[in-house]
Amino acid sequence: MNVTRGFTGRPRVHHPGLPPGQYDAGEDWPVLSAEVTPDLAPTDWSFRIDGLVERPHTWDWDAAHALPAAAYDGDIHCVTGWSKFGVRFGGVSLDAFLAAVRPHGSATHVLAYSHTGYTTGLPLADLTGGRAWIAWEYDGAPLAPEHGGPARLVVPHLYFWKSAKWIAGLTLLDHEEPGFWEQNGYHARGNPWQEQRYSGD
Repeated sequence: MNVTRGFTGRPRVHHPGLPPGQYDAGEDWPVLSAEVTPDLAPTDWSFRIDGLVERPHTWDWDAAHALPAAAYDGDIHCVTGWSKFGVRFGGVSLDAFLAAVRPHGSATHVLAYSHTGYTTGLPLADLTGGRAWIAWEYDGAPLAPEHGGPARLVVPHLYFWKSAKWIAGLTLLDHEEPGFWEQNGYHARGNPWQEQRYSGD
């Protein structure tokens, strides 16, 4: 994991919204990536959902923006220990994309993949019911490339490695498929409140 901003050595302080083992990053947003930040223009970005769906579909930038706008206001938590409170991401609820492709009843899991080749596996249930977004804005401005712009997956109730930067698509599956960090010893789900950091936690 490339770390381009420090996140260690912070004091652990009590906060009612702070999961176990986390610290409040305050105004900081540490930049951590498994890969080099790509030079990806919005006009070159696309997002596809395929696999166990009735209607596989690909959206370009304009088509994705034509879907009903939605926002997430809340907190995010990184497996490396920092949490950030009161963030706002703007984009589209993943439910709107999934409604267009009509997942099969046999679909239970998802492999999310990025334009860089990064992957992460998630239960489909963690991406539905207003729990996940495709986001291209942060705090009212375009999402910065180092934070996953032009667009990233946002799954805020899980550790943030599940919120794949530079999102390119989802493949719906009937089984669990480990992604990059899951193959390297991280937890299959990543619930911050249960400290599901590593396999076996």
